[in-house]
Amino acid sequence: MLLADYVHPFVYREGFPRGMPEVDAVLAAGDIPGYYLEFLATKLTVPIIYVHGNHEEEYVNEGDGRIPARGVIAAHGRVVEEAGLRIAGWGGAPRYREKGRGQYSAHEARWGLGRLAWHTRRGVDILLTHAPPTGPHAGSDFAHRGCPELGRFMQRRRPALLVHGHIHEYEGRKLEYLDPLSGTRVINAYGYRVLEV
Repeated sequence: MLLADYVHPFVYREGFPRGMPEVDAVLAAGDIPGYYLEFLATKLTVPIIYVHGNHEEEYVNEGDGRIPARGVIAAHGRVVEEAGLRIAGWGGAPRYREKGRGQYSAHEARWGLGRLAWHTRRGVDILLTHAPPTGPHAGSDFAHRGCPELGRFMQRRRPALLVHGHIHEYEGRKLEYLDPLSGTRVINAYGYRVLEV
């Protein structure tokens, strides 16, 4: 199951997961509130793997301040092996304002994704990101422009799938496309969807 950017009423309900097919894992592509991640962890017995978004909402407030959501697996900057898949994670979005949290510079993306590529030298099945690569899913405004370093990672490591968020339905983008240079299937996880891998 894929999620990003929106607390979907079909998922966030008392009767969940009734009415939904069985899933082996949940991939959350950022800007998912911490309470929603914890809800999923209490309702499902599968791994919940996430990266943070540019708004960094993946925390809960517990008296002592913000803490990471519990019962879920943070994948930013590392490789996670779950449900028979190797999943590399890269959260946040390219910097679009001076002091915004959950954003990275081109230098930070080159360095971090280069390091992640080194960790995936034995192969990677899925690249889980918040921002999309440049191309058909990139937004029309500067904050949603896409990340060229993600395209370089795809060409270098050729994951079968890239799952991202950040681009909402108002952009009118296709839900998925096949990247011609890497052969990677690129999917916008906005809202929620169930996917066979």
